[in-house]
Amino acid sequence: MTQEELDSLMNGDLEDLGEEFVEEKKKEKEPVEDNLADIDPENYRVSANMQWPPPPPTNDHKVVHQLDEVTHDSEVKASEIFDILEQISVVTEEIESSGNSIRDEIDGLKQTFEKLSRAFPNIATFKNESGRLEKIGNYVNDIEEKAQGINDRTITAMDVMQYQDIHRQKIERVINVMRALSRYMNQLFEGQIADDKRVSSAVHLHGDTRADLVDEEDIEALIESFGKKL
Repeated sequence: MTQEELDSLMNGDLEDLGEEFVEEKKKEKEPVEDNLADIDPENYRVSANMQWPPPPPTNDHKVVHQLDEVTHDSEVKASEIFDILEQISVVTEEIESSGNSIRDEIDGLKQTFEKLSRAFPNIATFKNESGRLEKIGNYVNDIEEKAQGINDRTITAMDVMQYQDIHRQKIERVINVMRALSRYMNQLFEGQIADDKRVSSAVHLHGDTRADLVDEEDIEALIESFGKKL
């Protein structure tokens, strides 16, 4: 309803509205496309290209809620990764220790076969076995070097994982800033009157161009309120 129609209604010129007004109101009451009504909170997907409507306030779209989950889950997973890396480090140290023990046994056997080879130079087996033990010792050395390499890389991975804690602290700092801003905005817009006690907003103001203004029920309620005031 336009301002002129309201003025006419308040002045008692209801007859000027006539059937034309009723037909116009019926057209205005035709459903208008509403993007918010089409939102399915369960299937909503955030898109950088979507300007409106905003996501529904479910846990999947609450910013601080999501960031809290990220920091918590990342901390848990980082702890699990550290435990795995520590287990790998322990195993590699056990491999190195076993390699040292095997090398000591090989050295003892080599000395024995070398003595036997010198004592019995005509028996080629003693000399051949001594050569085989030399090769086995080289294999053990190679295994120990690789185990040491794994241990070094494990320590490097642990150092790199320290950055995860820094990232978590940065996210927590963002969360604290957002929460501080939220509390500030709540205090800034705080009022002395409860929302349920406030007067409802006018449907139409002078200069509005909306089509969904006032229906027949609103008009009847308006006339009734005028009667009570009189």
